[in-house]
Amino acid sequence: MHTIETASKGAPCRSCMRSFVARKKVTIPATIEATAMSYIDGFVIAVPNTNREQFIKHANTFDVIFLEFGATRVLECWGDNVPEGKLTDFRRAVQAEENESVVFSWVEWPDKATRDAGMAKFMKDPRMAAASACPFDGKRMIFGGFTPVVSLPA
Repeated sequence: MHTIETASKGAPCRSCMRSFVARKKVTIPATIEATAMSYIDGFVIAVPNTNREQFIKHANTFDVIFLEFGATRVLECWGDNVPEGKLTDFRRAVQAEENESVVFSWVEWPDKATRDAGMAKFMKDPRMAAASACPFDGKRMIFGGFTPVVSLPA
């Protein structure tokens, strides 16, 4: 195990009007084997702003199925600070138009085996028939599976 000390500069202390540094000791396992790693499916899509509520309803319908089949967490994040880059950016990656927002999502699984089994069940589930009426252009979705290499505690 390695112990590091992190520091973050805070706002001035109100009682003395001087800046202060908050310190927190974090213990990091010495090897990957010492850390229980999950498996992540990540997604980026462009959703028309007018479809925001439809998207939330869609996500609430289908994300529950991921959890049913073994996922431990699902996050759907509506972009509110997605800057344009010089070479590439989230908007260009999904060809987002002016009237669309970028949504960044991920599904966390306990491990890749659970993910593979869960996704197989997910794709065969009869509730997936309703997915064809999704409130975004699925052809512009980018996605992938990821093995975490660093996982720090909160």
